[in-house]
Amino acid sequence: MAVSKWTLEGEAMCPHRLVLEHVTSRWGVLVLIELNERSYRFSELRRAIGRVSEKMLTQTLQTLERDGLVHRDAKPVIPPRVDYSLTDLGREAAQLVSALGTWTNERMDDVVKARETYDRART
Repeated sequence: MAVSKWTLEGEAMCPHRLVLEHVTSRWGVLVLIELNERSYRFSELRRAIGRVSEKMLTQTLQTLERDGLVHRDAKPVIPPRVDYSLTDLGREAAQLVSALGTWTNERMDDVVKARETYDRART
C-alpha cells in the first residue's frame, strides 16, 4: 500500500503537510495575501489583517520566514524599522492562496445556498 506524502510519518508530521498548514493557517493566508500587494511594517500589517494579536502575527511571520516565504528586513535606525515582504517562493504561494480567496468570494452565493439547503434538510 502506497503512503501519501500528506499522511503522518510515525509520530512526526510529514514536512509537506506542515508547510501546507503554515501557508493555509488562519493568519498565514491573510499574511500572504496582504504581503502579495506590497511590503509592510509590522504595525501596518497587523492593522491591515485586523483582529490578530501581536503574538500570533509574530509567530506567523517567523514561521513563514523560516519556510522561506517571508523576508524580514531590519534596518539599523532609531527607532528600529522592520519591513516584511514576500520572497519569490512566498509570491508563488501567495498567488495560489489569493486564487483560492478569489474563488471563495466569487462562489459565496453558492455556498450560502448550499448551507441553507443543508440546514433545511436537518430541521
